[in-house]
Amino acid sequence: MKVLVIGSGAREHAIVRCLLRDPEVAEVQAAPGNAGIAAEVPVHPVNAERDEAVADLAARLDADLVVVGPEAPLVAGAADAVRARGIACFGPASRAARLEGSKAYAKDVMAAAGVPTAMAVVCDTRAEVEDALDRFGAPFVVKDDGLAGGKGVVVTHDRAAALTHAQACDRVVVEEFLDGPEVSLFCVTDGMSVVPLTPAQDYKRAYDGDAGPNTGGMGAYTPLPWAPDGFVDDVLERVVRPTVAEMHRRGTPFTGLLYVGLALTPRGVRVVEFNARFGDPETQAVLARLRSGLGGLLWAAATGTLAQHPQPIWQDGAAVTVVVAAHGYPEAARKGDRVLGLDKAAAVPGVEVLHAGTRLDADGELVSSGGRVLSVTGVGADLEDARARAYEAVGLIQLDGGQHRGDIAAALS
Repeated sequence: MKVLVIGSGAREHAIVRCLLRDPEVAEVQAAPGNAGIAAEVPVHPVNAERDEAVADLAARLDADLVVVGPEAPLVAGAADAVRARGIACFGPASRAARLEGSKAYAKDVMAAAGVPTAMAVVCDTRAEVEDALDRFGAPFVVKDDGLAGGKGVVVTHDRAAALTHAQACDRVVVEEFLDGPEVSLFCVTDGMSVVPLTPAQDYKRAYDGDAGPNTGGMGAYTPLPWAPDGFVDDVLERVVRPTVAEMHRRGTPFTGLLYVGLALTPRGVRVVEFNARFGDPETQAVLARLRSGLGGLLWAAATGTLAQHPQPIWQDGAAVTVVVAAHGYPEAARKGDRVLGLDKAAAVPGVEVLHAGTRLDADGELVSSGGRVLSVTGVGADLEDARARAYEAVGLIQLDGGQHRGDIAAALS
């Protein structure tokens, strides 16, 4: 099949790499891509948030399957427009993507489905926010109701900071704080059947020790040796299948990748958030261990045949992803710095270097073009081995002012 991947981050680079390894996939193209993706497959300019532009490109390229990576195009209706042309698309329709596009909507779905989650209040006014903050107490959790590029959540003991964040948003969800380690579980679904991938844990804070501001993600690892026995089956039974069933009952079936962010609290598993697509950087670690074909799996979800598709096959061992970010990230990322040493880093056994915010300058030199510049993934016999490989490769990369966390997968929850 011919596959078109929409997006420009390391998540999309990981998807492209995985598709290129799949014998069922004859051709991979991407739009708009980045410098690393462009070195491996043809790329095309596109405004991914213009749904008809995505559909026009897919039709022009005669794609058999479109895989939409980022959340904004999905919420804008890219999958709807592609399907309207008779082209299979991996990604939910706009109405179903509201599970990520609106935190309030997600809470409503969870309540109807009986899914365990944090107590929450949807707030439209300052007075409502103040009442909710006082009701739940510190640490305060305030979430922008809409899309915010992974940076719309504030967790703080500072009530004034929580209120300031709320006032910067049109609408917020104020929640009780969920205490416990967090887990990301990706589930592929065709709206009826569900296939879980291997769970992962990511690191949202900018600095070591979970200090600093929230980011889009600074690293991840999989598998989770500390997760309780039967964890995935429990989440499927209590969270994923009820949610998929409720979306179907509402006439908005969810097809694509349902990302479930979970907290393992003393009271049991609780949903922190839903996303409507692969997460970044967890995707980089998860797909590094996938040994069966990704293309066939996504095609089955997009065409309603997931129940007949074989289960994924995973490589033994572990994978650790470390994000290399630009100077000033996440507040004010500097762009245009040269990126060197990638060949040496990629030559480390078991390592993949994936591009996120990169481009070629006028001289043909690789430079940074975004906050998260690269994802470096090490695969090894266990987490310690994978971690050592990833950090060896990171140490070979040169990026002026670049930063990365040094504690990814160091202390397991």
